[in-house]
Amino acid sequence: MLVTIIGLGLIGGSIGLALRQGNELGWEIVGYSRSQETVANALSSGAIERSEANLENAVKQADLVIIATPVLTVREIFSKIAPYLSSGCTVTDTASTKVQVMKWAEEILPPNVDFIGGHPMAGKESYGIQAAEAELFRGCTYCLTSSEKASPKSIDIMTSMVKTLGAIPFFIDAQEHDNLVAGISHLPILLSAALVSLTTKDPSWLKMSKLAASGYRDLTRLASGNPEVNSHICLSNKEAIVNWADKFSQELERYRQLVAEGDVQLEQALTEAKKARQEWLNSLST
Repeated sequence: MLVTIIGLGLIGGSIGLALRQGNELGWEIVGYSRSQETVANALSSGAIERSEANLENAVKQADLVIIATPVLTVREIFSKIAPYLSSGCTVTDTASTKVQVMKWAEEILPPNVDFIGGHPMAGKESYGIQAAEAELFRGCTYCLTSSEKASPKSIDIMTSMVKTLGAIPFFIDAQEHDNLVAGISHLPILLSAALVSLTTKDPSWLKMSKLAASGYRDLTRLASGNPEVNSHICLSNKEAIVNWADKFSQELERYRQLVAEGDVQLEQALTEAKKARQEWLNSLST
């Protein structure tokens, strides 16, 4: 089976490494990137077996095409590859939002190929092919959003691919996906960036920075992520993110009031939050 990966950054590169490491199915991994330096690094790291300098040639014979680029570039890639996809080809993506991508796939991709949207719930603040690692997806949930016409064969291909990565397939509706990840994935990106913006612009930052330690480092980790990828995520899921941001503002105001009023209920609120987080952590090990 010929697998073409378009986009060889953290996610695309890690998929290539993982598929080649667990390649019991004999998949041949071809890579495409606009950056020749990225292609060279992908080849030297073993993320891909060979590369194609031409996007059309990269997908012509592919059985599976994986688009691992920022979400707002996916539409253009669909348009470019659509005329060259083989009949029966399975196409997927790795974007963090799914509603827009599913609409573009329906509008642009030919009817003789199957599209199944994908989103691995994994990543880190470092990015680029140099940050790719085969174990990135080990044990993570990998969301799959299937088009209505997707064949059982394509669904099986995607399920097998996800399991080869060491991840857990999780089929979910596009709208539900975007609403849920807005709260637990997209909103935290903005919270992290906002805290950095607030503190580093303060006149006291020079002294404050000398005191910043693990707590500040942990809360601001996401601000170090790829700005292009993160802005694309937010702009393609505006309504859901704004909704969660409004809810967060209300909750933060509740905590502010507890602090401002010296309310004894502050400890109770903190205790409830600690308990809720611990219950979530416990559920991860069951």
